Amino acid sequence: MTHTSIAACLGEDFLAQALHREHRHVPGAIDVAGLMTWDDLSNILAAHRLEPPRMQLSRDGETLLVGGYTAPVATRRHTVWHRLHPDELHARLQEGASLTLDSVVELHPPIARLCEAIERELHTRVQANLYASWTSTEGFGVHWHDHDHDHDHDHDTVIVIVIVIVQLDGAKRWRIYGTTRPFPLFRDIEDPGEAPTESVADRVLWPGDVLYVPRGVWHAVSADQGTPSLHVTCGQQTRTATDLMA
Repeated sequence: MTHTSIAACLGEDFLAQALHREHRHVPGAIDVAGLMTWDDLSNILAAHRLEPPRMQLSRDGETLLVGGYTAPVATRRHTVWHRLHPDELHARLQEGASLTLDSVVELHPPIARLCEAIERELHTRVQANLYASWTSTEGFGVHWHDHDHDHDHDHDTVIVIVIVIVQLDGAKRWRIYGTTRPFPLFRDIEDPGEAPTESVADRVLWPGDVLYVPRGVWHAVSADQGTPSLHVTCGQQTRTATDLMA
């Protein structure tokens, strides 16, 4: 990956004009060579204990039961963990499930370096999650972000309210629907209302494309371009006046 800043990739006016305000798509913004490959993902899945919610499968807005793609393993200390069952995992993926891997910065140094670059630019902690999809079935449906999107083992909370997406391989379609609850807070109690039915933007991301989506913006994502998709989302914990009062 070239050492170009994310802010520079998103435009010289990004911090002043787009941050927290509007989505922004920049085709071919960065060189993603060496960031993460399908083989890298396979090696991570084979080498680590990745139990839910650290790793999970989703389809049509629902999280799949862990028993559908893992086998329980009892240890000598009488604890049970869930080992991935390759055949069942592949079957669920072929049926349309999307795979999510949280906190990938702890497992893959190139992604960690990407997050560090964004941290230097925005002066806030960054959390990265990896998403892999093989079919056009949507994993999460129409949704928005204002919540804790982190499942670190130490339970150190990262509130994701600003998201930078980097397409690593394949293609992913992002439909942006706008906002019904402007500037939502973590665990916001105000009802955001129903999701809009008409999209305000329809973008297809290809390798090297960068997309910025502010908090509270409804969106839907699918790999419906006839190719599997691998992308990483970098969520930033932006401080607010509420944090200062707390």
